[in-house]
Formats: sequence, structure tokens, C-alpha cells
Amino acid sequence: MNLKFGTGGLRATMGPGPDHMNLETIQEATLGVAAYAKELKKTPKVAIAYDSRNQSEEFAREAARVLALKGCHVFIYPKMMPTPALSFAVRHLKCDIGICITASHNPKEYNGYKVYGADGCQVTSEAAAAIQTYIEKADSKEAGDDLPFDYFQEEEQIVFIDDKTIKAFLVSAIKKRTKRELTSGLKVVYTPLHGTGLSCVTSILKYIGVEDLKVVPEQAKPNGNFPTCSSPNPEEPKALELGLKWCKKIDADILIATDPDSDRIGVAAKKGRSYKRLNGNQVGILLLDYILKSRKEAGALPENPVVIKTIVTTSMADKIAEHYGAKVIDTLTGFKYIGEQIGLLEKKKELDRFVFGFEESCGYLIGSYVRDKDAIGAAMMICEMADAYKTEGKTLWDALDELYADYGKYETSLKSYEFQGEEAAKRMSLIRRGLAEKADIKMLGSKVSRYKDYLEGIDGLPKSNVIKMWMEDGSEVVIRPSGTEPKIKVYTESK
Repeated sequence: MNLKFGTGGLRATMGPGPDHMNLETIQEATLGVAAYAKELKKTPKVAIAYDSRNQSEEFAREAARVLALKGCHVFIYPKMMPTPALSFAVRHLKCDIGICITASHNPKEYNGYKVYGADGCQVTSEAAAAIQTYIEKADSKEAGDDLPFDYFQEEEQIVFIDDKTIKAFLVSAIKKRTKRELTSGLKVVYTPLHGTGLSCVTSILKYIGVEDLKVVPEQAKPNGNFPTCSSPNPEEPKALELGLKWCKKIDADILIATDPDSDRIGVAAKKGRSYKRLNGNQVGILLLDYILKSRKEAGALPENPVVIKTIVTTSMADKIAEHYGAKVIDTLTGFKYIGEQIGLLEKKKELDRFVFGFEESCGYLIGSYVRDKDAIGAAMMICEMADAYKTEGKTLWDALDELYADYGKYETSLKSYEFQGEEAAKRMSLIRRGLAEKADIKMLGSKVSRYKDYLEGIDGLPKSNVIKMWMEDGSEVVIRPSGTEPKIKVYTESK
């Protein structure tokens, strides 16, 4: 297999050959994971979930079969389920490993293979390196095909995850509510973008009292070809176009959209007579302020509350957290690092201090029941928040403007530059060398006042190929290569 296993697992286009996602590469990856798991425990337990992509169910069942063949005990969801439900199941069922077959929000040609540790987080770089070593030794012939999936199911070595686990996942999110009743008559349009979110999102929203809920009919059915949106990514305005049409038809208050594996969520809200998408940072600061404020008013805010975000996420969060006496922990990009910090709080028996985690790429976590971003819990909290503001005669945009008036207006942007093959890594190296002569670097006329190179392993964070610059006028710039695609990403923020 030519694909390299990293902290995000595997992600590639589907097709024949060792550099694509197919049954053979799934087998080799799973042989590597099985060998790694057997080092952890004699009979390891593994949880598996899969999304709506083409071949996801086939890949998931093949992974389960190979794991069982190699002596693992497997729990697999009997139907497609969101990625956060996999993170939950790992801990709920006391598993040693979790596997989710998904390519998240990538186009239809892709599929992927994410691996989770016993803590419910995606594996660390050390674990990924160990799994890669085992994969390199694997031969798909070891997977055989003489013992089918059904054989291991009859032997109870593969069991389906029951509805009790799904219910426990939803109940854990519901317990994080700060308001018991919705009273505004909130109108919500929801689209699962042909993914896994339909059942969980509609169930949780109806439970909390969202009575006027319209599911976008053209995008309700799971479909791995994503026929109505070329890129099922709720970060992209085009993915929301159909949903916005339905907002106008029924005069909705908000639109929410989840990606195929339902870990990210996009939001648009009424602004005057039209609708406008809120970016990931804007949704994050709205949720942060609402959660801290409402929990404080209810007397449910813990002492020394903790907020966790990534270093590319808006620094406006620091100002809001400071107002409520909350500590902000910054991590490297990737929700596994947020999950890791929650785990450290748990070890110190301070888990109740965690109140919210988020990243600018539309990933949010409202409680420690999951150790990855969770669009299901986020959808619930966004609707509760929108309802609370609507009772005050405000839209989400009105609430955001009030925050800008209190803390200053923070403008953020992300630019991605795509390259071929190894060119992105070479360009990143050139950028790093160029920054050695930072005196001549300017952004909108403002010079660099200081910068950090995270490749040196600073601020208590692992070494990472990331550069952060602060300009004399207070603006910030972060430059990093993508972990899953040949791109360089540039994040900017100005107040």
C-alpha cells in the first residue's frame, strides 16, 4: 500500500491500486490496526462506524471481518452513523480502538479510514507511526476470504451496536442543555447533505421542542454521489444553496447543515430580508458566549471553567472567556488535540471544568461525552441559542453585532493554495526560510512584530509544521500545510 497512515488515518480517492481506497488497502490497513491492537491487549475490543459514502458499508464490514479473523472482538453499528457516535461508542463500550469509514466533507470520489484510541480521540502521531509500521509489514493475502462476516457474527465475535448506545449518545448531549423550554416558535431548516445526520439531528431537535423543522427534501436521503452538491462541505456557501431556498420559502429563522459524517456543522441566519452564512469562528464565539452566559445565569458554571480551541481559531474567544473568568487552552490544529486536553482534565479529576471546545473549521463540542467534534450536540445548542435570542426579538446576527460592540469586531479569513504532489511541502520549506528575514515582511503595510515557529515544539505543544506571525497593528497570520491534502493554508485575523 502506497498510502501513508497519519493521525487522520487514510484518505484518498476510490479506485484500484495501492494508492487508492479499495478493499485491498482496507484489508492492509486493518491488518496493521489489528497487529497494533494486539500489542495493547490479548483480545482487543474495536468499535466501527461508517458514513453514507459509496462503499463505506462494504469497507466497514470488511474491516470488521479482518479484525475478527485476527482475534479482535468487534462492535459495529448496523447502519450508517455519525463520526461523533463512534467516538462515544469507543468509551461507552470500553473499546481499545475505534474505526470510522469516512472521508468527512471531501467530494464523492473520496473515502477514508479514521482510527481512534481508547480515549475516543483520533490516534496520536506516535500511535499512527506504530500502525504505519505494522501496515508496511501487512500482506492482504493474510486477510483471506474463506471466513465471511456472517460467520464471525454467528460466533458473536462481531456484534451489532444496539439502539441503547445510540440513545445514550443523544441523552449525553441533551444533558448539556442550559434551557428547558423553547418558546419562540423557532423555524429551522435542516439539511444532512445526503449524509448520516438525519436521524440523530431530527431526533434531538424534536426532543428539545423544535416543532417547526423543515428537512431539505432534495438532500435528506443518504447518497454517496452527493447529487445536489459537488462538495458536501458546510463551510462552503454553495453547499447551503438549496437549504437557503427553503429558508426563503418558509420564512425560516436559521439554516443548519451537517457534513456527510456529521461532525461539522454550517449555519446561516436571517439578516434583514435575506439570509447570510455565519463562518466557523462566528458560530463558535456565539456558542461560547451563550454557553458561558446561560450557565452562569443558571448557577451551573463551574469554578475555573475551561475553553479549548486551536491556534488558528479566533482570538476573540480569549476576550469572551476572560469576561466570564474562563481559562483558554490553545492546541494545534486538529480536534484530537482538543480531545487530548479534555482527557488530561479527566486524569486530574477536573472534567467538570470543560465547558466548550471549538475550531474555526465548523467543529464544536459542548461536552466531554465525545472526544471529537460533534455536529449533533452543536445543532441542539445552536437551536436553543437561536430560540433564546428570538424571544428577545434578536437574530443570531443581532447577537453577534452586540458581541462586536462589546469586544471589538474581529475579521478572519482562510486562503488555501493547492499544489501537486510534494510541491506543498517544498513551498512550506521556502516560506520558513524566507521568514528568517522577517524585517521586510508586511501585511497591509504593517510589519511583523514577532512570530513563532511551532516546528521547534513551543508553548508545551508537540512539534508541528506551523508558523504564526503577529503584525505591529495587532493582526495575526498563521501558515500551515494541510494534513490531508496537498495545500498550504493561510489564516488571517484583524480587529
